[in-house]
Amino acid sequence: MKKDKIIYWITTILFAGFMLLSAIPNIMLDQASIDFIHGQMGYPEYFIRFIGIGKAVGSIALLIPGLGRIKDWAYAGLIFDLAAAVYSLLAIGSPITDVLLFPVFFLVAGVSYYYHLKLSKQ
Repeated sequence: MKKDKIIYWITTILFAGFMLLSAIPNIMLDQASIDFIHGQMGYPEYFIRFIGIGKAVGSIALLIPGLGRIKDWAYAGLIFDLAAAVYSLLAIGSPITDVLLFPVFFLVAGVSYYYHLKLSKQ
């Protein structure tokens, strides 16, 4: 039980931390986010802040104990965001090296979610 909690919190903090760190430039609407998400990927500028706020809210929800179903939705939203990022990068012709790190993020998210489910059943 203690080992499960340790694995859960380590993977959850890593995943939420990554997603939160990627959300901050989007929320601040910095020039690099605009150049990449709007300029290269073609998404509208208003989408940048919207997705950043969504990632931040989802990340914070993962770190608050006891939110039950809300955490399930947060995991789903953040995984959809990662999947959309991979698809978008490949769709615009980015080299495969640009998406090589994403399986690590999916793996960490999967382990975190697995232990979330395991601990919530106890």
